[in-house]
Amino acid sequence: MNDKFLYFAYGSNMLAKRIHINNPTAVRRDVGFLKNFRLDFLTHSKRWGGCSATIVPTENYAVWGAIWELHGCNRSTLDKQEGVADKLYFPLLVDVETSTGKLLRCRVYQQCNKPNEHLKLCTLPKHRRPSPLYLETILKGAKESQLPHDYIKFLETIPHNKYQGEYDIG
Repeated sequence: MNDKFLYFAYGSNMLAKRIHINNPTAVRRDVGFLKNFRLDFLTHSKRWGGCSATIVPTENYAVWGAIWELHGCNRSTLDKQEGVADKLYFPLLVDVETSTGKLLRCRVYQQCNKPNEHLKLCTLPKHRRPSPLYLETILKGAKESQLPHDYIKFLETIPHNKYQGEYDIG
């Protein structure tokens, strides 16, 4: 019986230092993209001081991220980190395509709340923006994961909310 699973991270968990806080068995296996989903920010996170990332089903879009392999013992820690019990995110299984065209079945998390409108991320209103630290963590993870240059440039266009308070990300 295989006690490992693949996880597609598109937010702060692209960064090895971040995912290893609660999920020490995580090993980055590849990068890939999730077709027909777009990145968005909607639900405010007290932990991060701004809105956290989610994926929203949307035709002709793609979200890039890191593909991690984790031991089964970290399924519950990942669920806890993502706030599944608190109904912040829910897990689903998706096919993620690698840059070589291989399809991998991965666990991913989507926020339970869904946006009412589709806005370009570069024009997000302040109440929908991520905090500077959260956005910086996503960008560090994207670079560390070696996501495509064009996608990193896209991430760099996302404005933050200028939050300057305390963070509780431990």
